[in-house]
Amino acid sequence: MNPNQNKTDLGALIPASRFSTELRILNSRFIATIAPAFSVSEAKTFIREIRHLYADASHNVPVYQIGSGSTIIAHSSDNGEPSGTAGRPALAVLAGSGLGDAVMVITRYFGGTKLGTGGLVKAYSESARSVIQAVPKAKKVIVNRCQITGPYNLYEQIVRTLKKAGGNIDHEEFAEQVIINFSIPCSAYDMLSEQITNFTKGQIPVLIIAKGQIAIIPIN
Repeated sequence: MNPNQNKTDLGALIPASRFSTELRILNSRFIATIAPAFSVSEAKTFIREIRHLYADASHNVPVYQIGSGSTIIAHSSDNGEPSGTAGRPALAVLAGSGLGDAVMVITRYFGGTKLGTGGLVKAYSESARSVIQAVPKAKKVIVNRCQITGPYNLYEQIVRTLKKAGGNIDHEEFAEQVIINFSIPCSAYDMLSEQITNFTKGQIPVLIIAKGQIAIIPIN
């Protein structure tokens, strides 16, 4: 795992993927885009991408909250809007949402009508609330990336066993033998390895390709 990534509060809700919503308020367009981010570096990269995508916009207001619970790194900017009318209210909505490891940029295309201080606070708050409510949610889990290579006659039993243990298949290759690449929560790896060893009589090892990786598990 990257040492700069947040390691706390596993299982907290996060955005499952990049997601956008759009509101029109007094002729201004407000496009709110949210995404998961596990470090300040990832958040800053996302903010740069959105600013490049909407380079012709009047404002691109960034906020992020890395981590959740007792360990949070938070940031906001008004990006040229009057002080305290954009970034701060958007961050307040994000902070109160229960989402962690999230970065959001609210893009505004000015429509010719000034909203005033109160109107801006309301508009940016509503934009943040809209995308946070609509984005698919997920949980962050620390996993081992693993690989099993075995004969076709054991394929179904292997798959049933790893799924029952909480594993998720990432890729399969059907050659002379079946090669299964999968992710398994670190806490379940030992149990899975023991089960595979038992029913294959020790002939099929569960190889760890990478330890302690962050995985995003969507919530249905």
